[in-house]
Amino acid sequence: MRRRVVGIETEYGLNAASTDASPSPIDADRAARYLFDPLLHRGRSSNLFLRNGGRLYLDVGSHPEYATAECDRLEDLLAQDRAGSVMLADLATQGDVAMAADGIHARLHLFRNNLDAQGNSFGCHENYLLHRRRDFREVADALVAFFITRQVLTGSGHVRTVSGRTTYCFSQRADQMWDAVSSATTRSRPIINTRDEPLADSGSYRRMHVIVGDTNVAEPTTALKAGATELLLSAVEDGLRIQDLALAEPMRAIREVNADLTGHVRVELADGREMTAAQVQREIRTRVLAHTDTDALDDIHRYVVDLWGRGIDAIESGDWSGVDTELDVAVKRRLLESYARRAGTTLADPRVARLELGYHDITAEGLRPRMEAAGLLRRLTTEEQVTTAVTTPPATTRAALRGRVIGAAEDARRDLTADWVHLRLDDGATAPLSLQDPLAHDDPRVDLLVERILGQTPTLPA
Repeated sequence: MRRRVVGIETEYGLNAASTDASPSPIDADRAARYLFDPLLHRGRSSNLFLRNGGRLYLDVGSHPEYATAECDRLEDLLAQDRAGSVMLADLATQGDVAMAADGIHARLHLFRNNLDAQGNSFGCHENYLLHRRRDFREVADALVAFFITRQVLTGSGHVRTVSGRTTYCFSQRADQMWDAVSSATTRSRPIINTRDEPLADSGSYRRMHVIVGDTNVAEPTTALKAGATELLLSAVEDGLRIQDLALAEPMRAIREVNADLTGHVRVELADGREMTAAQVQREIRTRVLAHTDTDALDDIHRYVVDLWGRGIDAIESGDWSGVDTELDVAVKRRLLESYARRAGTTLADPRVARLELGYHDITAEGLRPRMEAAGLLRRLTTEEQVTTAVTTPPATTRAALRGRVIGAAEDARRDLTADWVHLRLDDGATAPLSLQDPLAHDDPRVDLLVERILGQTPTLPA
């Protein structure tokens, strides 16, 4: 399988819960200020590129957002994604201490979910590096059926109430989408964003920006979400065609699939046939494997292929026990329904809502570490991998170059301006660098810049 840069951007829900059961004493804007105050002291900004190659910033609506560094290994992507949660949880702990010092009796909570109590949606965006091709829009249109039906495997699960009826569905994000393919983001909220912003050499690359996915808690679900998409994109680049699986009404289909937990609802294809979401996924998986040298896959992609198949089997059979430690939708359903049975209540109980939030909470009161320790939630990363990813970028992409420079500037206390492509030492004399190849991890210009930052060379050639 060819090398491909992948990244995940995660917007977190944030609130400050009172410690004495009273209403929160501060609003989300003030909570965000407490959360980001250590970063403001460190970098004088709430928008920082980090020495691990990623980006941490405050997005619109007081949503903390973490974007992983560019990763061309799925293991790196999982470690980087979890490292973002670790960093934000640490900031929340520091925020709690600062609030207490100011006499505010509250704790900060951060959630890996996609909806708040008022119904506002925030996203988890996937980015995939593509080689530039003239038929991008045709390719994007063909992928819509994959992303719409993927939710039965990679949704995070959602307890929703519609017209007084509370049910469990596959996805928090699905009902918030309003277009299939568009250059808009917040206005129409498309499944695939087509704005041509490659963050790389525009003559060679294009970035596919996928907006439809849920934020996942279970690492195997994140692996399946990104890994199956990688495999499909590589197969498409090798000539696989899935245009015959296009849906007649994508926005109707995404809602119908989400609402039917049995997985038996049939959606209409553009050619008049009808298929279930599981049937679409199985057909795509079969075609992808026919275009893939499976013997050449690494261990984690073999695991993805296996989980993809087992997930489809679970949806079709209605027996989710084979994936209920790996797929969020199954893990959370078991957790909530088990609690409701023991408590003699229903999913509409406010206690169930609190338990659901606890599943997504990344701070000290969150359930993920305890569920992983108890074997109720499978973990793919190790503590060592994640600890390393907090400060160390992936070694095999452009992130390694960015991270080296940012780390040197932090250590030497030099002012540096950085984004995904550009690096500029703010000394008025050093020429900025443009890193146009996301797959390049060695550059003599970066060596010279690091030496200059550390005071080892007098000038840096343009």
